[in-house]
Amino acid sequence: MVVVEWVTPEDEYVCTLSRETQEVAKQELREDKNSRDQALRQIREWIKLNPRIENCRLDSQFLLKFLRCKKYSVPMAQEAIERYLLLRQVYHPAFNNLDIIDPVLEDLLALGYLFAVPGRDRKGRRVIVARPGVFDPYKYNNADMCRIHAITYEALMEDEESQVRGFVHFADGAGVSFPHLTLFTPKEAVRIVKNGERTIPMRHKEINAINIHSSVKFALDFGMSLISEKIKKRVNIYTSLNDASNKKMDTSILPKEYGGTMPMKEMIDLWRKELVALRPTLLSHDKMRVRLEMFSEKAREGAVSALKQGFGCAAVGSGDSIQGITGSFRKLEVD
Repeated sequence: MVVVEWVTPEDEYVCTLSRETQEVAKQELREDKNSRDQALRQIREWIKLNPRIENCRLDSQFLLKFLRCKKYSVPMAQEAIERYLLLRQVYHPAFNNLDIIDPVLEDLLALGYLFAVPGRDRKGRRVIVARPGVFDPYKYNNADMCRIHAITYEALMEDEESQVRGFVHFADGAGVSFPHLTLFTPKEAVRIVKNGERTIPMRHKEINAINIHSSVKFALDFGMSLISEKIKKRVNIYTSLNDASNKKMDTSILPKEYGGTMPMKEMIDLWRKELVALRPTLLSHDKMRVRLEMFSEKAREGAVSALKQGFGCAAVGSGDSIQGITGSFRKLEVD
């Protein structure tokens, strides 16, 4: 019998949620001690007996983010975990080596392309700032873009309060032009958005955007067509920061440059410290693996049809080539 050394072992869950957040978890997610303990036990047994999963984290903090995102539907959480592990592996240029001391990630963070502001908004949520216009599409590629998103989201999801309270997104579209839109083909964009919404265990509570130029409105319309109705209702598009402020969007927690009090550079420096502290955890994720040959070719490619049909395993003949999502990335050189 082969003894698996899991990325992290089982642990005894100790609740770190504030009383207020525990109440939110109970009301919105149906979470209490009994449901939590029972679901964790079921998920762990399922992982250990699942022939498709080769290695995974078994600690409560990791598993609860899937259970909370799926409101304690164990089957849905199981599906999300399996899909998450598979996509991390086949999308490996974009999800592995999430190391903040990597020069590319350092550069993108310093530019303020994507970062989380310190503290929380009035509803206890972390706020993520995106500035896609500062991303140089001639210097960086689509995997670089995915990696900075992956390290940001993975780090944020390690926090229990955020797993329950969810996230607010703020995007400034200034500087976005047609070259940015050519980083991904329409097919890649569809697969990334559809898989991301179904797989990344984040509770997206609010999405605000400003400065969307009319020349890229078609891309915005296309993106809106890909997301679920639930998320679509949480999207607010403003013509400018003044327009957003006039329509009562809370700017107090944003960088000083967008109406807050703390300069953006200070926020970025604080966020970098958070990423450095989580560096061992994020790098340990590269040890998680599934057995690719036990998934259908469509599932390995991240095809939307595989999402619609469910995410079970399918027999794959030895003659099948594993193209996977990795093959859809252009301009990648993987050492």
